[in-house]
Amino acid sequence: MAIWRSIGVALLGLVASLPAFAQALAQDYPARQVRIIVPFGAGGPADIYARVLAQHLTEQLKQTFYVEDRPGAGSIIGTDAVAKSAPDGYTLLLMSNTHTTNESLIANKPFQLMRDFVPVATLNYSDLIMVVHPSVPAKDLKEFIALAKGKPGALNYASSGTGTPYHMAGELFKSMSGTDIVHVPHKASGEARNSVIGGHVQMMFDAITTMAANAAAGQVRALGTTGAKRSELTPNVPTIAEAGVPGYEATICLGITAPTGTPKEIRRGPCSGCPCAKELPACIIALRYRRR
Repeated sequence: MAIWRSIGVALLGLVASLPAFAQALAQDYPARQVRIIVPFGAGGPADIYARVLAQHLTEQLKQTFYVEDRPGAGSIIGTDAVAKSAPDGYTLLLMSNTHTTNESLIANKPFQLMRDFVPVATLNYSDLIMVVHPSVPAKDLKEFIALAKGKPGALNYASSGTGTPYHMAGELFKSMSGTDIVHVPHKASGEARNSVIGGHVQMMFDAITTMAANAAAGQVRALGTTGAKRSELTPNVPTIAEAGVPGYEATICLGITAPTGTPKEIRRGPCSGCPCAKELPACIIALRYRRR
């Protein structure tokens, strides 16, 4: 299992516009199970974080929070399902920066991010890691760039779909390194990961929390990480910026949103555990979770 960072999570302080309703909501929520829709495939960071979060909230609130994976169309299918759900706090969306990318890439979506959703909380920011299959004859990033430049269009890289952070990281790398590498989109990050581990594609950008263990096991070779500084998870792996592409940086972010109209603004609480439900009238859940 990959090593996890400390995650600051604060969720769901729902307040209605009418005081009497707000008081009832604060007392009763959640009165039934809560669905967290993940518009990506199983096995990726979004799915894993959602399941950790759902388990923790279930234990904390004594009510079931469950994850429903609804991948497809670059997150459009699952996201649209949430946008059309009742704005009552019982259907939530696990979003990533795929959603912000899609706002500019896909004009005819059935929803608009800023119109149809309200923010709940940030879950995680993570660096990515660039890995290649061990059969690739490049021991470091400079050798890989030289290989790619010597064979334009011959190498390929996997992603979890068009517009995803992995796709954007790959295109940014191509642009900044002056290489021609073919994009091979998959339905989910788990499928893309299996493709590079199995040698069906040569390279992939993946979340460092997910792929670090595979690199440590020798299933793939890590060439660089995408943060501004080296990751504490892979301290011996240089950043892409220091390894040969100055200025390169890319991250993945995850968060929770709810349909527009979900009662009042959802606030973030400052505490650990849930005492802020007493300190802040608008806070129903506030917790900090640390995976050890």
